[in-house]
Amino acid sequence: MFFKQIIGQKEIKNRLIQSVKEGFIPHARLIAGKEGCGSLALTLAYVRYLHCTNRQDDDACGLCPSCLKFNKLSHPDLHFVFPITNKKGSKDAYCDDFLPEWRRFLTETPYGNLATWLEAIGGENAHAIYARESNEITRKLNLKAYESDYKIMIIWLPEKMTDEGANKLLKLLEEPPAKTVFLLVSEDPERVITTIRSRTQLLLVPPIADEDLAQALNEKYNLPAGDLPLILRLANGSYNQAIQIIDSTGDNEAHLDLFITMMRNSWSRDVQNMRAKSDQFAASGRDKQKAFLAYAQRLMRENFLYGLQIPEINYMNRKEADFSEKFHPYVNERNVMDFVQKLALAERHIESNVNPKMVFFDLSMKIAVLLKL
Repeated sequence: MFFKQIIGQKEIKNRLIQSVKEGFIPHARLIAGKEGCGSLALTLAYVRYLHCTNRQDDDACGLCPSCLKFNKLSHPDLHFVFPITNKKGSKDAYCDDFLPEWRRFLTETPYGNLATWLEAIGGENAHAIYARESNEITRKLNLKAYESDYKIMIIWLPEKMTDEGANKLLKLLEEPPAKTVFLLVSEDPERVITTIRSRTQLLLVPPIADEDLAQALNEKYNLPAGDLPLILRLANGSYNQAIQIIDSTGDNEAHLDLFITMMRNSWSRDVQNMRAKSDQFAASGRDKQKAFLAYAQRLMRENFLYGLQIPEINYMNRKEADFSEKFHPYVNERNVMDFVQKLALAERHIESNVNPKMVFFDLSMKIAVLLKL
């Protein structure tokens, strides 16, 4: 990753570049920003620039031996720590066991999130940065630097460290090995223990500016002009979120169709079609079932907000808004909380492997009552 590949964040890039030029290299930084703003990508570009032996004015050269190693994320003085699972068949798995997947993840999705990473290594729910990893950190950083002035340790999502592991890291930060730089990349810095935060220099990465995000999206996609403002509002400065919104457009249209049919069947109390849709819902697979119920919760909230007639707080696309123009009066202060709670309960039931036909049919019956309130 080069600085020139980072979406927006001009001020942060300039600050990092200037710090290297001035020789100001803190032994520990906490680089914090919400998912998709580019914190990890910025960290990778910063480390490449720091190690580059032929730095340009505003970026690494890309041609020196160090840069060539960074192309494969295999520089001997660069180390990574990140959340892992124990899926490798051992209770003692280490981050190094997942390095091939990690390098591929960073190369293909530098703006990816934890869910994307866990899916890449098997999608396990149980994950953490385990205490045993701290021993590996100590071992690696006590070695001499191979090729560079600095040994770099990037810790992605330090908030995922176990308490024992965090306390071991704290000791390293208090007495760091010589010529060592810790870069902690966090999406939720408040969950990083206070004593660690106090020993790092905080660098806050803001959400990506709308104009920069729009440029990046237009370079990658041929988006209809009318869709971009909504995507930017929903993404809220996250490139990863924007990509997910664009990629899920087809799914959202299917969710909207099912939502409309569900509301119409419930309003007319058409039990026969309720049962037919229950069968269709059950055949869609648990992930899609959960996705629909999450979508339905959002659309219920949006319909309630629609009635307030404040366009800037509404986050619906054109098709959703067209349907909601007539539907929103049925979602009001008397029933909106019940709608959302019952949809959320149905989602939890699906997560708990309750029969999806029963869940959908029961939900349709409850909605039939609420629509009349």
